[in-house]
Amino acid sequence: MAGFTVVQLTLLVILAGAFALLLTERIRIDLTAVLIILALAVTGILPAEEALSGFGSEPAIVAAAIFVLSGAMQTTGLADRLGLWIGRLAGKSSLRITGVVMGAVAALSAFTHHLTITAVMVPVTLKLSQDHDVPASRLLMPMSFAASLGTTITILGAPAFLIADRLLRQSGRPGLGVFSIAPIGIGLTVTGILFVLIGGRFLLPVRNGKQQEGNGARFQLDGYYTELIISEESAFTNHTLEELEEKSKGRFKVAGWMRYGRPMSRPYGNSRLQANDVLLVRTNPDELATIQQEPGIHLYPIFKYQNGGAFTAANENEKEASRLVQSVLAPGSELDGRTIGKTKFLERYGLIVVGIWRRSAWLRAELSRVRLREGDVLLLYGNEEAIERLKGDRSFLMLVPFQGEPFMRHRAPLAGVIMIASIVVAAAGVLPVEIALLAGAVAVILTGCINIQQTYRAIDGRIYVFIAGAIPLGLAMESTGTADLLAGRLYSFLGGWPPSLILFTLFVIAALLTQMMSDAGTVALLGPLVISLAMALGHSPEAYVVVVAMAAVASFLTPIGHHGNLLVYGPGGYRFNDFIRVGTPLTLLVGIVVTFGVQVIWPV
Repeated sequence: MAGFTVVQLTLLVILAGAFALLLTERIRIDLTAVLIILALAVTGILPAEEALSGFGSEPAIVAAAIFVLSGAMQTTGLADRLGLWIGRLAGKSSLRITGVVMGAVAALSAFTHHLTITAVMVPVTLKLSQDHDVPASRLLMPMSFAASLGTTITILGAPAFLIADRLLRQSGRPGLGVFSIAPIGIGLTVTGILFVLIGGRFLLPVRNGKQQEGNGARFQLDGYYTELIISEESAFTNHTLEELEEKSKGRFKVAGWMRYGRPMSRPYGNSRLQANDVLLVRTNPDELATIQQEPGIHLYPIFKYQNGGAFTAANENEKEASRLVQSVLAPGSELDGRTIGKTKFLERYGLIVVGIWRRSAWLRAELSRVRLREGDVLLLYGNEEAIERLKGDRSFLMLVPFQGEPFMRHRAPLAGVIMIASIVVAAAGVLPVEIALLAGAVAVILTGCINIQQTYRAIDGRIYVFIAGAIPLGLAMESTGTADLLAGRLYSFLGGWPPSLILFTLFVIAALLTQMMSDAGTVALLGPLVISLAMALGHSPEAYVVVVAMAAVASFLTPIGHHGNLLVYGPGGYRFNDFIRVGTPLTLLVGIVVTFGVQVIWPV
């Protein structure tokens, strides 16, 4: 280690420790990032303000904003709509389905977190597989690869590019524009699609995989029975039940239909819905929570009592807002065998029974006529005082908050407009990227596309904190001269090589490293080194750091290289070597395209 100062050796020890922790994942990556910050500050390598500077850095803010904007796409159902649209566009032939799905997923992943798109598209792709008799294994892996390839179109798609941009700025370079890597990313996407369509499809395994236990099993498990009332302004009026179920896209299943307190005669045929009709439906928790947010349709139990004045009068002076909770009817309860109507929940407890869940039973009667059984899960609506009273009643067990998350579907167009506007403003340079995207994130919150609780859940705290720790690590390597010193050693080994061979070698090193580490971690560790190497060689540092970032994001050697691959691993029925067989030639192609692509944009 001759030639290294004490400070540089200390930094190398910290770097080695960080590498070991990230490689073994003995502790979470965000905790590793905090340890990096503490080590740099405690050893005096960086002053405290510089060690903590990553928390307010542009990459950390951009990553958080992208998470919020992606979360708004989920909560408004915009992501699901896009998934269904892609499914319809895909057609029937295997090649067309593959090409359309890969192209659309890549385009969407350029502006949102690729895991969001992958998660949305797994059930859509499985349905396409089932409907058109195409093995799931032929579709899911290409779809996951496309999501990763799409992140190479803009620097917003992956934290790796945000860190690369920051490292370039720290070295005195201008940094990367939002679409500066787009020519390479588009080339990679086209290359990936052509590879799968022409030759890769013959390498893909033929397995139907496992259908997600979502729709059928989850419906039985989470199927709440409740009542909906159609209001005069509802878009469902003058529609048949068949049209209603088609328009609602299977969000709930109608078990009965009441008009003026009397059941409608079956079969319903062409009978059309009218205002004040009551539907007896079965639905899941998220859709049940969504109903409360949508205009023209209401949960009938709450609507009935609130409009009658009984519930409002009893609760108008309460400090706590009313909320939904769920409780289990205890064995031996005095309510066992009694109908919900005769228990008089409002008078007895100050609560309204909104819905009921019962295992292995298809309820068709009005909610008030349902006879309670032990083990029934009741969905109750009331204020904090009433809920506290129920806690002391031995007839009930396991009083827990209702877990349903509402979809703000009527705000989906607004969420889309805000997302597009934020990206356009950032790309045009009207505002700095971090400010434009932060403004977009605030806009989706203020407009009700996503609530505060959902906002914090949407932000991946581990990635945010890791970026905050990676930024000062790069700063320390620059300020201590460690990056230049290591680059000098590397220069003595690679200095006489052709630029293309150097870049391809760096791509391979980063591609192998990212199979064991996150993409952001790979760039954080290699970025300062390759920038210094490029400067020592008199080459463009942008080309070098972008090669590393591309390798970190778009290498497919194993299923553990990217989380998106893990999402499709089970549903596709894949084995570990399936990814090696298909991913290795694709990764080599990506490396070739990137190696020559960066030299076109940033001549070395």
